[in-house]
Amino acid sequence: MATKSLIAFTLAEWAKRLDPGGKVDKIVELLNQTNEILEDMLFVEGNLPTGHRTTIRTGLPSVTWRKYNQGVQSSKSKTAQVDDTCGMCEAYGDVDKALADLNGNTTAFRLSEDKSHIESMNQEMATKAIYGDTIGAPEEFLGFGPRYPFSDAPNVIDSGGTGSNLTSLWMVVWGEDTTFGIFPKGSKAGLQISDKGQVTLYDVNGGKYEGYSTHYKWDIGLTVRDWRYVVRICNIATTGSTNNILADPTIMIDAYNTLPNMKIGNPVIYCNKTVKTQFDKAAFDKNNAYYTSREVFGRPVPHFWEMPIKRSDAILNTESQLVPE
Repeated sequence: MATKSLIAFTLAEWAKRLDPGGKVDKIVELLNQTNEILEDMLFVEGNLPTGHRTTIRTGLPSVTWRKYNQGVQSSKSKTAQVDDTCGMCEAYGDVDKALADLNGNTTAFRLSEDKSHIESMNQEMATKAIYGDTIGAPEEFLGFGPRYPFSDAPNVIDSGGTGSNLTSLWMVVWGEDTTFGIFPKGSKAGLQISDKGQVTLYDVNGGKYEGYSTHYKWDIGLTVRDWRYVVRICNIATTGSTNNILADPTIMIDAYNTLPNMKIGNPVIYCNKTVKTQFDKAAFDKNNAYYTSREVFGRPVPHFWEMPIKRSDAILNTESQLVPE
């Protein structure tokens, strides 16, 4: 149960630790250019070959006010264990050798194909981090959405939108004691690329030709160690006259104060382009009292108080309305 044995790093930090100067460094850098949730997510090596087991305290021991000559009964706390599994996402990129070798640009041609696979993997992981559901697809990993599925669930705040043109905003505090990404025990973090070199490929009719093959593999999962450190604002309308979440800043305040302790980890807000655009505009309005724009690594980032607001296009504008359980 002790958390001291956990070692949490971002993907970039894992890359530098495990394979300095190698392919992993370059791959993680490309991922960071296109997706901010994977950039922030801490990763911990799981304590299981297929994922990670978390022990949660579910009850505290009782205490007694004692009188003279009166004894006290012993008591103990209660715990429960939760297992989170990792999914295995893989792909192969095959190209005709003759085509790749045209004009002597083999490396450039293959790199362009690598980039498309990397972007596809990136988008898939960001999507599953939000919507991954192991009930309907047990081969995937469980994302945030299915863990906070109802408008009246703990740490879910209803912004009042109806219909199906809706979206959600997520407040997440990343940390070893709160929530983090996982990879299987004994494996490597992040996207792994294996150059298979020249191989014999087959066309749809079984004909043979020489080509180059690359294997892409990413084993990943998500653990919410303490459910209190993730908050979902659901049912945010993205069309019509009620599409401005800024119209009622108290919703953001309610969500912010639902988080127990900001100092325990790295707090970040995630939303899609539609919602983040509204925050960007509000941050440049000097009349607002809630949103500011601060420079982070040379670019302006809107903040709600001290929490940065970041963009994740994996969050849909077409979510169905969440209703009470």
